[in-house]
Amino acid sequence: MYGHFKAITISHKNASLNIREQIALNEEECKNLMLKIRETFEVSETLVLSTCNRTEIYYYSENNISEEIIRLIASLKVLNSNEILPYFEYINDHNEAVNYLFEVAIGLQSQVVGDLQIPNQVKHAYQWSADMQMAGPFLHRLLHTIFFTNKKVVQETGFRDGAASTSYATVEVLESFLPLLANPKILVIGSGEIGEDVCRTLADKNYQNITITNRTAAKAEALAQELGFKVSDFQLVHEQILAADIVISSVRVEEPLITKNTLKKKTLTVKYLIDLSVPRSISPDVEELAGIVLYDLDEIQRRANEALQRRLEAVPHVRSIIADALVEFNNWSQEMIVSPTIQKLKGALEQIRKEEMARFVKELSTEEAEKMERITASMMQKVIKLPVLQLKAACKRGEAETLIDVLNDLFNLEKQTV
Repeated sequence: MYGHFKAITISHKNASLNIREQIALNEEECKNLMLKIRETFEVSETLVLSTCNRTEIYYYSENNISEEIIRLIASLKVLNSNEILPYFEYINDHNEAVNYLFEVAIGLQSQVVGDLQIPNQVKHAYQWSADMQMAGPFLHRLLHTIFFTNKKVVQETGFRDGAASTSYATVEVLESFLPLLANPKILVIGSGEIGEDVCRTLADKNYQNITITNRTAAKAEALAQELGFKVSDFQLVHEQILAADIVISSVRVEEPLITKNTLKKKTLTVKYLIDLSVPRSISPDVEELAGIVLYDLDEIQRRANEALQRRLEAVPHVRSIIADALVEFNNWSQEMIVSPTIQKLKGALEQIRKEEMARFVKELSTEEAEKMERITASMMQKVIKLPVLQLKAACKRGEAETLIDVLNDLFNLEKQTV
């Protein structure tokens, strides 16, 4: 019986944010989980991926321990395992699990198709796996094949072109006028879902000099502390608006928060305003003032939709690239199954050769012994060539286990160690 690759997943497709955030794992928790899996189940290869949209565990084992792993997660997070079990999906078919990890890492399974963050998140998960000695030959080969495939997708398709989410489109607009400003002060009003996404995107791009303000101070303070931003009291929001070069507003209000009157004390410098609120939190007529540039949600969404459409059009090409990579990887994966048998067969034949050499070498001169060594070694190479080719061919036909059993019986390979 040989190991198979399996996946366990909970994502935006089958669980709400409220459920996902309870299960989400930080780096330390990911490493602790891998350690527990190794100690409890003797699994040698595991990858744990946890982002805001998904928590997934990939493992290579001949046993199906998916439910037990979920119970381990529940134990680590102090949750009721029976309550969270229904939210998880299992991928127990080896090829389906491999294909699924490809699609996750490339961005086909992301909430925003072609997500720019997911490749780096997978790289971090792989690094943690390697740090814990939980990445063996299978995972090493699989992840490096995925990274190579990702580069090919970037080079050959438009799958990652443009900003396909509101937050990325917002930052893309912001970046269009950043060169015109020297160390601009950026104010983000509102730390709801959109405001938080914008803040995280700014943090991912290493932008500084950012202040967050929100009606609920605790939420703004927590986000600012996590991302290394400044926080301001919402009571001072109008002062902050006047002080900022760029204002991104995603606060829910019945009447516009920013009006002509708000900006009447504005200096002569240009101020950029981005309104992501529904209803609008910035009055459209502020653009009548000198030095005010306003972008509304429709403009941001139009940019995001155009980018998303380009990405969707590239999906068939992306799947074709993945399919080619899978063929090559699966060939290697299948051959990995017979590799121990090949090594044992070589060991068995080499043992026979050495025993026979030992019987006659005393009767030979040094020169004759060296010549006999070369001849018999060459013969063994030729003898083993055909069984090796047949084993590899049997892999592609899905008949490897039958041939392995035959060779085990013929040469008593169970006694051989690799």
